[in-house]
Amino acid sequence: MRPIFLALLSLPIPAAAFTAQNGMTVTQTSPTEIAVAYDMRREDTDYWCAAGDFAQRVLGQPGKARIWRATPKPREAGKGIGFTLDAAQKAEGAGLSQFGSGPRDGSLSVGMAVGNFCRPYVPYWRD
Repeated sequence: MRPIFLALLSLPIPAAAFTAQNGMTVTQTSPTEIAVAYDMRREDTDYWCAAGDFAQRVLGQPGKARIWRATPKPREAGKGIGFTLDAAQKAEGAGLSQFGSGPRDGSLSVGMAVGNFCRPYVPYWRD
């Protein structure tokens, strides 16, 4: 029995899911990539909030760190959105249009994603 247990320990363990402050589920798929799970009741800005919240609270990224969308637009039906901390992994033309200061490369600062797009989570209950 002991060899089987040791063999099981060598298998990869899936990353634990993180619940962002807006209630969305986020996982880390690589050292620089973040996946926000699909939620049919959410807007694109909710996905940015969840990615920024994960980058800040789990990865310890400062507010000035940049995040980019890694999955191309349009998002496929029923699919979440991937984000990256690495500009080389960004999906061209899939960033968020923004006004104000900062680079015009489709990225958003972690601080802006959290500060501007995170709203208090109100659970959706069905009767």
